[in-house]
Amino acid sequence: MNPDWPQAFAHHRYQALRAGPSLIVTGAVHGNEICGAIAIRRVIAELERGALALCAGRLTLVPVANPLAYRLGQRGGDRNLNRNLAPVAAPRDFEDHVANWLCPLLAEHEALLDLHSFRSPGQPFVFLGPADNDGALEPFGHAAREEALARLLGVARAVDGWLSTYALGVERRRRNPLGDPRQRELNGDARYGVGTTEYMRSRGGWALTLECGRHDDPDAPEVAYRAIVNTLAHLGMIAAPAPEPGPMELLSLYEVVDKTDDADRFARGWASFDAVAGGETIGWRADGEPVLAPEDGHIVFPNPDAPAGQEWFYLAKPSARLGR
Repeated sequence: MNPDWPQAFAHHRYQALRAGPSLIVTGAVHGNEICGAIAIRRVIAELERGALALCAGRLTLVPVANPLAYRLGQRGGDRNLNRNLAPVAAPRDFEDHVANWLCPLLAEHEALLDLHSFRSPGQPFVFLGPADNDGALEPFGHAAREEALARLLGVARAVDGWLSTYALGVERRRRNPLGDPRQRELNGDARYGVGTTEYMRSRGGWALTLECGRHDDPDAPEVAYRAIVNTLAHLGMIAAPAPEPGPMELLSLYEVVDKTDDADRFARGWASFDAVAGGETIGWRADGEPVLAPEDGHIVFPNPDAPAGQEWFYLAKPSARLGR
């Protein structure tokens, strides 16, 4: 085991006298996304001094899920923890050790709120899982629970379609492998799209990923904190009224576009959820070939610094799912 790695993991658990839901809240799954860690530590401090009181159920708080990446101030330590998340018999990198600790912890709970931030400018939003289905990719039966909570988190936009869209990217990466040997191995694994929320659903639970704003947005920790408190109130775990649900726009991811060369470049400085028109030039490949939007929609998670073989941007289009 690498002596330079952090040698321990930490979580904080609170058990009320009265039975109730079991909720886990995670921060810093990506080490440069610190808003969740700040908000969770604020909740811990308020629980310790009595400003918040757990009145039902079990609450587990994980301020820093990936301590190596957090210490380094970067997205991952040895790799992206929020991909191919599952216990492994023979750990190869630090994130494998995280998974062997974190996955059993997730499986002990009914619900997960995972707090993240993003690189490019944009407004906070929440990632939903799939609609109820019995398909092979991500069978699920708790969509109503996720949708009800999503409306109370304090954001006005939801996005779904993550795993199905990611699976399309996996198939392309298998046909055109790029990157170092370890990255090529991960890119070709159909499970590589599975992160915290997908793992939680695979164990019978339900989960939301809240993207609280840009990494350096000073308001992001407050967005994260308010979401935790609203979740606890909604689940009846603290004695506080839940906010009224508000209107919410839903977009569905339908396409992921990878960089094929480090010199691929955007046509302009895109922000998440910028509108794109069908046929509009999003960027250019290194050889000058334009990358065009296939139809009207929105760009999501544009990353000009993505390495070759990794996600450059996603495309999304409006969905009527939450309007039914």
